[in-house]
Amino acid sequence: MKKRPHIVIFNPDQFRVDALGHLGNEAAVTPNLDRLVETDAVSFQNAFCQNPVCTPSRCSFMSGWYPHVRGHRTIFHMLQDDERVLLRDLKEDGYFVFWAGKNDLVPAENSFDKYCNVKYQPKRQVRKIWKAFEKARGEITGDNYYSFYVGKIDKGEADHFHDDDWENVYGALEFIKIAPKDQPFCIYLPLVYPHPPYAVEDPWYSMIDRNKVPDRIPTPVDWSKKPKMLKGIYERQNLQNWTEDRWKELQATYLGMCARVDHQFGLIIQALKDAGVYDDTAIFFFSDHGDFTGDYGLVEKTQNTFEDSLTNVPFIFKPPKDYPVKPGISDALVELIDFPATVEALTGIVPKHTHFGKSLLPLVTGEKTDHRDAVFCEGGRLFGETHCMELEANITPQSPYWPRVGLQYQETGEHTKAVMIRTKEYKYVMRLYEQDEFYDLVKDPQELNNEIDNPEYQHIILSLKERLLRFFLETGDVVPHKPNKRS
Repeated sequence: MKKRPHIVIFNPDQFRVDALGHLGNEAAVTPNLDRLVETDAVSFQNAFCQNPVCTPSRCSFMSGWYPHVRGHRTIFHMLQDDERVLLRDLKEDGYFVFWAGKNDLVPAENSFDKYCNVKYQPKRQVRKIWKAFEKARGEITGDNYYSFYVGKIDKGEADHFHDDDWENVYGALEFIKIAPKDQPFCIYLPLVYPHPPYAVEDPWYSMIDRNKVPDRIPTPVDWSKKPKMLKGIYERQNLQNWTEDRWKELQATYLGMCARVDHQFGLIIQALKDAGVYDDTAIFFFSDHGDFTGDYGLVEKTQNTFEDSLTNVPFIFKPPKDYPVKPGISDALVELIDFPATVEALTGIVPKHTHFGKSLLPLVTGEKTDHRDAVFCEGGRLFGETHCMELEANITPQSPYWPRVGLQYQETGEHTKAVMIRTKEYKYVMRLYEQDEFYDLVKDPQELNNEIDNPEYQHIILSLKERLLRFFLETGDVVPHKPNKRS
C-alpha cells in the first residue's frame, strides 16, 4: 500500500468544459489549469455529470450513485444519515477533512460532524453579489430582468470583491499552512463561481478578449422537436431581442468569472508547493454541471434537459507522485461518479456500500485508454410528484429563477422525467409525456436537429434503448452491505 495522499477537491459551480484554454477556447484565461494539465495532470474532455443541477449532482458524485438509485432528484432531497458520503468515509478512515464553501449536499437540519473535522465559517465580513444583480436587472417587463447579467462589479479600494468564495479560498490557504503533519488531510472547496449572476471584478472582467469569444449555439428556429422546458424558459426569460454584442458581453463576463476561479485555484497550488506537500497531494478539479450562457438563447440551466452545455463538465485529475501520470487531454468517456472510486483506489478505502464509479487511475497512468462505452444523466419527475416540484423554494415571478422553476410547478409536461444516454457519436434522451430526442453528435454537435423520427437512425436508437435498459438493470437498486438478523 502506497502512502496515503492528501486530497484537494476544488469544485466550482456551473463551470462549462469549453471555458478552458487548453480545450481550445481562445478567449479563456485559465493558465493555472492549463499548466497543470501540461505537466502533471489529465484533463478529461468527455466528462459528464449525472444531473444538470447542484444538489442531485453533488449527491451523485459524493456517493457514486446515479440520482435514481435513492431518489436524489431535487435540490431539497439531500444525502441522508444512512447514506454513504465520500467525505464521511475519509473522515472515518483517519483523514482530517476541511470543508470550506457551499453545501447543497447535507440537509440543513443535520450536523456536519460526520462529514468533516472543520466546516469553515468566514472570519471576515463578505459582500453579496446578489445585491449588485438586483440593482442591475431593471424592471420586470424589461429584457434584463431574468438574464442574470451584471457585468463588471465594483471592488472599491480592495484587491478584489471579497465574497464567500474569496473568504473560503483564504480559509483553505491558512489551513494548508497549519495542516496536521501526522495525518492525511482532505480539503473540500466547493465554490459558488461561475454560477450566475454573471458578474466579476477587474482584473478578470477585462482579461477576456471579446473578439475571441466563440459564437454561442443559435436559438432553434423550430422548437417543436426540442423539450417543452426549453421553449417555456425561452419565452419566459424574454431575451429574444438581445443582440449578439450583448450575448458576447454576457459570455465574456462568464469567462472572466472562470478566469477568477483559475486564479484562486493557482493560489491553492502554490500554497501546497510552499508547504512541501504538492507532490504528495491528489488534486481534483471538476464542476457539478454547466451553464447555457446564451446557447439556444437561454441563460442558467434546467433540471431535466441534457445539452452538452449543461452536462459536459471539466474534470482534471493530478495524482500524487507515486503514480506515473501521462499528462495531457483524454477523450475517454467518464462520469462524475468515477470521482469517489478514484479516491478509494488512491487511499485503499473499501466502500461500505455498492456504488457504480470506476477508478480513473488506469487512464491517468496510461494503462488504459477506454473507460466507459456510454455516460448517463437524468432528471425531472412524474406527474403527481408534487414533493419533487421544489415548492419549498417559494419561487415567485420576482425571482430570477421563475422562468424555470415556475414551469416545474406546473403539470403540463415541461418537467417530465427523462434520462440521457450519450456515446461519443450519439445522444438519446427518453422522456415521459413528450417526444424523445436523438442527436447525431458527429453531424450535429450543437444538438439542433432532433432526428428521433429519422428512419435511417432507428437501428441506432434501438441499440441505445437496449443499453439504457441494461443501465437501469445494473443500477436499479443497492443492497445494504450489513444483513439483518432473522428471528
